[in-house]
Amino acid sequence: MSNKLNKSNTATTTVGVQEPAQVLSVNKWKFIVWLFIITIVMLFASQTSAYLVRRAEGNWAEFEIPSIFWISTLVLIVSSITMHLSLQAAKKNENTKLKTLVAITTVLGLVFLGMQYLGWQDLQQQGIYLKGNPSGSFFYIFTGLHMAHLGLGLGILIATFIMAFRLKLDSSNTILVEVCATSWHFLDILWLYLFVFLLYFR
Repeated sequence: MSNKLNKSNTATTTVGVQEPAQVLSVNKWKFIVWLFIITIVMLFASQTSAYLVRRAEGNWAEFEIPSIFWISTLVLIVSSITMHLSLQAAKKNENTKLKTLVAITTVLGLVFLGMQYLGWQDLQQQGIYLKGNPSGSFFYIFTGLHMAHLGLGLGILIATFIMAFRLKLDSSNTILVEVCATSWHFLDILWLYLFVFLLYFR
């Protein structure tokens, strides 16, 4: 009788035991970059809303957006392509190609920043300043904020290049390149949104 009870208890215990559920883990760097993206989206959403409200109030000067901003937009699009190719190179263990493409992306990012600055100078020649009509002020704020965030993106690019130069990136370790690509593509899309927005709502 005792043996039957022990067997019964053992069976109950065995049936009652449940394996612990697997916990889905998220890479901390990917989490940080997506948090970064969400924060920037909220920031620019509030800024563009403020832009539309202020524009509707009147006293809004219209001005021509310098052509160099069009060229800088094209430069940024090309840099996004080279960034995508960089990630593909990392996944294929093509380290030399990875370093070259990351370097090209970095140079294109710097060229973009330089063109944005030249665009500001063109605006000043038109008489459009930061402290002036709200339309010009918003333009400087939008482009300036984007340039600041692009500077952070360039920092990640430089870190990626250094890691590739030290042969620490390969197909089994692409997290840094993925994070870099995600942030860079986002900054590209953000600029396209801002540029179209400023063109349409002048």
